[in-house]
Amino acid sequence: MTLIESAIPNATLFRHGKVREVYEAGPDQLVMVASDRLSAFDVVLPTPIPDKGRVLTQLSNFWFGRTAKIVPNHLVETDLAKFPAPFRDHPELAGRSVLVRRAERVDFECVARGYLAGSGWAEYRKEGTVAGERLPRGLEESARLDDPIFTPATKAITGHDENISRAQLAAALGRELAKQLQDVTIALYRHAHAYALGQGLILADTKFEFGLIDGTLVLIDEALTPDSSRYWDAATYRPGAAPPSYDKQFVRDYLDAQGWKHEPPAPALPPEVVRGTSERYRECYQKLTGKAL
Repeated sequence: MTLIESAIPNATLFRHGKVREVYEAGPDQLVMVASDRLSAFDVVLPTPIPDKGRVLTQLSNFWFGRTAKIVPNHLVETDLAKFPAPFRDHPELAGRSVLVRRAERVDFECVARGYLAGSGWAEYRKEGTVAGERLPRGLEESARLDDPIFTPATKAITGHDENISRAQLAAALGRELAKQLQDVTIALYRHAHAYALGQGLILADTKFEFGLIDGTLVLIDEALTPDSSRYWDAATYRPGAAPPSYDKQFVRDYLDAQGWKHEPPAPALPPEVVRGTSERYRECYQKLTGKAL
């Protein structure tokens, strides 16, 4: 079934995000539910994407397991039958919800870029920089960078996220935490890039969210999904153009072709775009995990 928005009677809603509802589950835990809503250009679209929430949840769980030795994460339980009441009595949550530890969220997104794409390419083409950091001249679109770079961004509940410099991040959080965020982000990216390449995909860039639990940095929210990452087919990758990607770019391209100005309200998506996006999400999951959703 397609889930546009969850509704759990007798549960306290902690936060309603662009894609997820988060509920309180006692003093130290939360239940996160991934809907099939899709956001593009930081605006929630009126048309849901079937299976999207299940892909986001189960692919995140896969990556949480693979990266736990690099940084701990907030995951407690993925089996709905083991959730506390009243959540376990809602079968529509199966496969798209997780029980997690409550963390003090770091209110910045931590972005790793291994290739020159998206907003990074747009800034480089205009200024020769990415997030204010100077890059070598003459790079092509989608070119692989010599080393992955860390480009933090503000975390907007509504409206648009904004890239900031590493110096701005250090000024906001302190040098020690900012450096830890950079080191962990790059380590996660390197690990995921190497694994994905072995599965026939290139991880061009991705963004992570972190929190603190008893002073320890933990990975939270989601990890390395098509919502937060740009995956390309390794066999057809060529620098000099924007390769087709297993993410929301299919939707972004359609919306741009309609002349939408990236401000609410967003236009509805036609059936062929919905179907194509859902297929891309499921294919990305299958390529990375080796099994069908």
